[in-house]
Amino acid sequence: MRPRYLPIDSEYFEIIEEQMKNDETRVIYFTFSDEPELGESNGRIIKIENNREEGDFLIFENGEKVRLDRIVVISGIPGPAYDEYDSYALAPLTCKAGYDDSFCE
Repeated sequence: MRPRYLPIDSEYFEIIEEQMKNDETRVIYFTFSDEPELGESNGRIIKIENNREEGDFLIFENGEKVRLDRIVVISGIPGPAYDEYDSYALAPLTCKAGYDDSFCE
């Protein structure tokens, strides 16, 4: 099941519009799987498509689609899902590190 679309800040639309001017854009994003998993798309972005049921998507020239709210990084620039990615990366550094509260006492 896909998570509900979360509207993104207008700042990201400006970043995407700048990237659409490039011949090559690299996007790292969260895939729709049970576990946090990253995917990658490379190429020329041709448009932003709005799907009322599922949200806004980047459409690449090669046909790949990436939902905007799942973008972690776009050409080295943190995207809307970067904070979510960062929280997964930092989780092992917390006291719990996947354990329950009894291990932290």
